[in-house]
Amino acid sequence: MMAAYAGVFSWLSVLRYRGFSTGRFDLGNMVQAVWSTSEGRLLETTDITGRQFSRLGAHVDLVLVLFAPLWWIWSSPQMLLVAQAVIVATGALPAFWLGRRWLGDDRLALAGAAAYLMYPAVQHATLFDFHPVTLAAPLLLFSIWAAEEARWVPLGLCAGLAVLCQEQVGLLIAALAVWLWFRHPDRRRAALILGGAALAWVATAVLVIMPAFALQSSNAHIGRYSRLGDSPRDIALTFLTRPWEAVEIVATPGRLGYLLALLLPLLLLPLAAPMLALVGLPQLAINLFASTGPAQTVDYHYAILLSPVLVAAAMLGLSRLRAGEGGERLRALTGRTRWVAGAMVGAVLTAGALQGPLPIWGWIPGGWDGTPRNAFTMDAQAKAMAEAVALIPPDAVVAATNNAGSHLSARRRILLLPRLGNADWALLGDGPRLQAMALDRPTLRLQPKPGDVYTIGLRARARQLLTSRKWALVYQRNGVKLYRRVASIPGAPPPVAQAEPEMPRSRS
Repeated sequence: MMAAYAGVFSWLSVLRYRGFSTGRFDLGNMVQAVWSTSEGRLLETTDITGRQFSRLGAHVDLVLVLFAPLWWIWSSPQMLLVAQAVIVATGALPAFWLGRRWLGDDRLALAGAAAYLMYPAVQHATLFDFHPVTLAAPLLLFSIWAAEEARWVPLGLCAGLAVLCQEQVGLLIAALAVWLWFRHPDRRRAALILGGAALAWVATAVLVIMPAFALQSSNAHIGRYSRLGDSPRDIALTFLTRPWEAVEIVATPGRLGYLLALLLPLLLLPLAAPMLALVGLPQLAINLFASTGPAQTVDYHYAILLSPVLVAAAMLGLSRLRAGEGGERLRALTGRTRWVAGAMVGAVLTAGALQGPLPIWGWIPGGWDGTPRNAFTMDAQAKAMAEAVALIPPDAVVAATNNAGSHLSARRRILLLPRLGNADWALLGDGPRLQAMALDRPTLRLQPKPGDVYTIGLRARARQLLTSRKWALVYQRNGVKLYRRVASIPGAPPPVAQAEPEMPRSRS
């Protein structure tokens, strides 16, 4: 199952990349950070506004540094995508080991491993570009297994790598230490060391590292919680003095539906092991109280840290029900091993058909019909985009639309159009697929802001490039336009490709 998962999702991720469905944000952002590190500049990137900074100012995901040596061997964004699929697949091992320990039956343990691999949130995160935090999912499962087995060296290694995947992962490791404290009172010294080290790292990452590298003094992510307050202090005061306002944010149909999307694929079994399920509470709170972005969905990568915790809690919860803690009726029901294993696999398969990312579900009536984020074929525009990308020198400063950005990010500086800055090349791709992707991720549609004289809309920028004498159109095909700045380059050669008439635009 691990080999099949790694192979299928590596293949789909590479197809998605070649079809120009990956973006400057987020795959290209990670590519630039890894490439910069391989060149001797620690995680340097170009942010969405066009400024150069270390990625550590936005997220403390030092695990990216470990990919720099791999970049020397395979210098392609596809390396990150394949590595992610393979690493995520390894989480099936600790899932199986935990199931065998707690359930005492290899069939149920195998069903638990299958539930992890087929869990919609895990599959979406694996397929949606590349994110260091996604790599924490198998590491968290390994950490839960090591804590349960009292394997202190693997626990320290896996927990240490996990907290390097993103700054908030340490909160889940600290919560795991609390669970270890109560579940195994004879291991409380280990729990104290684990929890103390995790919290110390979180404090260092949030209070020291991020401010030292940030482009602005305030936390870049605090705006997502503006309904609770404008600063960490204001947010804490809201919870303490006006908790009803926090309840109002969570008690909405969308957020309640999000909880069901997390629990129903696991047959609500995590609720039977609440202490272990609560290990994911820090990330659940981060997602539930966010007021902007797609945090309350399993379609991206925001639920990935919850996935391993809930899968492990489902197996522990099932073991408790089989032991009679839920009553004799549930004990008898869960004692039917084959039926329970089939129900576990059937539930997660059904959830995948309804909300998973695999294209095969579109063949089933009522199944998931796909998303603009996932295009696995090269249409005419993708082929034209590949031709245009090949014309841009590898060391040039370039501005590009989001769908081209992941193919152009292994360079010192790259801007997201309509930002133009000091770019010498500008690549625009427009068409139904790009427009659908832009609607799907509105945070990447840079719009003019009051007082910002440097920012114009994308369509206005496209008209400006077309009419400006400072820019020459060097390639045009199937909605793809490539421009080169000529005014600032003395003796610039003529356009490298004859522009073709623009194809008629679809009404869609």
